[in-house]
Amino acid sequence: MDIKNTLFALSKADGIGNITDAADRAYEILSRYAECRKVEGNTVIGEIKGESDYTLMLDAHIDEVGFIVTDVDENGFITVKNCGGIDLRTLPARAVIIHGKEKIKGVFCSTPPHLSSGEIEYKDISAIKIDSFLGRAARDVVSVGDYVTYAQLPTSLLGNRITAKALDNRAGVACVLSVAERLSREKLPFNVAFVLSDMEELGLRGAKTATFGVDPDEAIAVDVTFGDGPDISPDESRKLGSGAMIGISPILDKEISNKLIETAENNNIPYDTEVMGRATGTNSDVISVSRCGVKTGLVSIPLRNMHTDVEVVDIKDIEAAARLLCQYILKGGAQKC
Repeated sequence: MDIKNTLFALSKADGIGNITDAADRAYEILSRYAECRKVEGNTVIGEIKGESDYTLMLDAHIDEVGFIVTDVDENGFITVKNCGGIDLRTLPARAVIIHGKEKIKGVFCSTPPHLSSGEIEYKDISAIKIDSFLGRAARDVVSVGDYVTYAQLPTSLLGNRITAKALDNRAGVACVLSVAERLSREKLPFNVAFVLSDMEELGLRGAKTATFGVDPDEAIAVDVTFGDGPDISPDESRKLGSGAMIGISPILDKEISNKLIETAENNNIPYDTEVMGRATGTNSDVISVSRCGVKTGLVSIPLRNMHTDVEVVDIKDIEAAARLLCQYILKGGAQKC
């Protein structure tokens, strides 16, 4: 599987609310390597059987941040609320797709600098209207409750880097799909469940219900983390191209974290550690407290410009994370710790 091409296809697809394009695309790919089913929302679950009843679950959330329509005025200007965390400073002049009775393109309005006095600060997303370009006809196509997604298409950058929307967390999804492909050719020591969960951006909801259903013996969440950049502290970010980020936190299982590090070192897989003092802000937080508790690890991929339509990742980091997870699973996971 070509990770870059897969990531491009996943990024182009939308996945928010009742829009299932991304989940449908991921289901199509995952079903080539595992027995698949869809559950609540847009969550996709696949499984490859192994030699024992022990089950390891890999989770990557497939939803993206976006918007929901709250009003359409008589001039065709649309008011929205955000679904997930959005930096309002990035919105003016951004192109979007409005998922009404048909898909139409729109643009967040921007006040020309010639007509503004000083820097404009937005404190409420309702002040930044979307121009549908339809005028009065907008109400015939767009309704309250319709979803809006970014229109940005993926683009290759220098080296192994790409920029696109929804790389949080389609990068993790591409990693998990790559792991599924690689493991489908191997004899596995135990069962592996692949969960592509919905609604992480709305409160880690999909992973909570999926984990309850899968009931794994151990789990690893695969997500993105803050990549390096101007004015970002090295203590709060990791360099793109550093490899897989292995999480260390009081809520994560220490044996899993240690074995991931050992696996990376023994197989010359580039990695770095990411230490957190409490919750991780990822699905691992809810996975670890499902049922009577699940020992849980976290592997992340550095990403720049998080929660925008120009997120950036390095394909080599995704490949490193996929290699790490494959070797970790083939060596028995944490069941022998």
